[in-house]
Amino acid sequence: MNVPDTRGTTTRNKRILTIVAVAFLGSFALAGILRYSGWRPEGLKSKGELLQPAVDVHQIQPKLADGTPYPWNPIERKWRILVVPSANCAAQCTQLAGQLDTLWQILGKDAPRVDLLWWAAVPEGAPATSHPRALMADPALLGKLPRAMDATGPVTYILDPNGFVVLRYKPGTDPSDIRTDLSRLLKLR
Repeated sequence: MNVPDTRGTTTRNKRILTIVAVAFLGSFALAGILRYSGWRPEGLKSKGELLQPAVDVHQIQPKLADGTPYPWNPIERKWRILVVPSANCAAQCTQLAGQLDTLWQILGKDAPRVDLLWWAAVPEGAPATSHPRALMADPALLGKLPRAMDATGPVTYILDPNGFVVLRYKPGTDPSDIRTDLSRLLKLR
């Protein structure tokens, strides 16, 4: 009769159990290291500058250029793209207005959930399809916007439905970056 080698079987079983435990717990350890080191997959990073903490402007009641109040009204779940033009950006602002109009149209069924706002005045030649609106120049609101007055061109912001400025885009940002971030934000209900 053959006597089974129980010591060899026990050692082999322990080795297999150790390998499974290391593979299982090692994946958690690797995920923790990546998470706390700041690494994020490219698909989860915002293209614009994420404002931490978000700037609260909901206390300020903006007015449209014609003097009518522009309510934040969070129940509508309306996101806002706010453009603050630089001093001499006529051609650059008109080009950006066309690009933002295209962006608004690309949003399709979500387009009515986005308002396109311009600080002080909508540029001449801006397409009317996206219904751009001009906000009355309010120094209190402008003072809350981080690095709003940039001499190199218009600065673009995304404001959430509750009146918080969440993203800032420097002058010359590709509008497709704004579209990418905005389409992710519109998925939030």
